[in-house]
Amino acid sequence: MTANLLPQELPRSAWQSALRGACNRCPSCGREHLFFKFLKPISRCGSCGQDWAHQQADDFPAYLAILVTGHVLAPLIIALVNHTDLPVWGLMALIVSLALVMMLAMLQPAKGAIIATQWWLGMHGFEKPPRPSEKPKSETD
Repeated sequence: MTANLLPQELPRSAWQSALRGACNRCPSCGREHLFFKFLKPISRCGSCGQDWAHQQADDFPAYLAILVTGHVLAPLIIALVNHTDLPVWGLMALIVSLALVMMLAMLQPAKGAIIATQWWLGMHGFEKPPRPSEKPKSETD
């Protein structure tokens, strides 16, 4: 439901929509928060009325956070092991702490971006929003 939106409020691209979601903003209007709890999205935007109940991000945000964490930490772990004299317990404490912080920091932005992308593409029951180059349906009738 995007009838309440002015055309300039809609995102111009999937990237802009995903960025709004990653920043915990409604991907449709960019005004309201997308999450009311850490990983629990709102059911409907209070500003534009967009229904977010259709989202099905499932485990994909966790997979993305694990993938990024692993790729960032792998070279760091290799460098720490090869170039420092830290004891094993010190390395483990440092690596596990960094991994937990990175994972927790990435989960909500990843979920917001995925929800926004699903909405932009019209997946899982979302109505595909009008694109900037398209005229709204009411004007073409």
